[in-house]
Amino acid sequence: MALRLSLRELEVFVAVTEQGTVTAAAQQVALTQSAASQALAALEAGLAAPLFDRVGRRLVLNEHGRLLLPRARAMLDAAQDMQNLFLDHTRLHLRLGASTTIGNYLLPEQIARFRQAQPQAQVELMVANTADIVDAVAGFKVDMGFIEGPCHHPDLLVEPWRDDTLLVFAAASHPLAQGAVSLSRLAQAQWVLRESGSGTREEVERLLLPHLGSFGEVMEMGHSEAIKRAVAAGLGVSCLSLHVVQELLDSGQIVAVLAPLPALHRTLYRITHKDKGQTRGMLLFDQG
Repeated sequence: MALRLSLRELEVFVAVTEQGTVTAAAQQVALTQSAASQALAALEAGLAAPLFDRVGRRLVLNEHGRLLLPRARAMLDAAQDMQNLFLDHTRLHLRLGASTTIGNYLLPEQIARFRQAQPQAQVELMVANTADIVDAVAGFKVDMGFIEGPCHHPDLLVEPWRDDTLLVFAAASHPLAQGAVSLSRLAQAQWVLRESGSGTREEVERLLLPHLGSFGEVMEMGHSEAIKRAVAAGLGVSCLSLHVVQELLDSGQIVAVLAPLPALHRTLYRITHKDKGQTRGMLLFDQG
């Protein structure tokens, strides 16, 4: 059967889904509005199915468009990687997504090693909470993601990446840092925790609530750096990755709370879309 669609048509289609109008999509892919409209019409004709509903001046994906979108993005990514096969590594382009602890404390070292080995490669890093990174990988906005919490998205492949240790800590001057603490007293403390949707928050609740039953008063903060500084200033107690608090622990500004808890460990995960092939950039980054 003769091929009835082109990569240019798919590129226009993806741009329209991102921009919402043909005019904006045409600017994104450097086409005239007329040429972009023709490409979209040719794609819908080739597939014998409309891909958008017209809502006012905007184009909104219908069920056919939603079915096509991940496959279109995967094909465009594969075509880009194919184009790079016979070019040197200066053309590598890698888009990474990471939840905040991983993006701020674990990935920078690996990115640095990757750039040393591939000095002209382009690397983009999106740092957000776990839920946002899952959405970014599912929507092909990044090539792969690294997250702190479990993921059950049906379109994603989830692989263990690293082990991580969590620590319950307080300022050295805090009352709970002066000796052994009962679980009931720890549960009633003022807690400073990450926001809902954070992989760290989900893991802290999974690991601690079976022992504590509940948390006392909880103050939420959207960044681990803010939490550890607030706790070091005496605001309350928290539980974060050892990678995040190691510097303050070494300096003596914070200490581990001595409570009858088991060692707190979690798995960090690497996620990719099931329909996305491994690009050369992804393979080289994993080797680092």
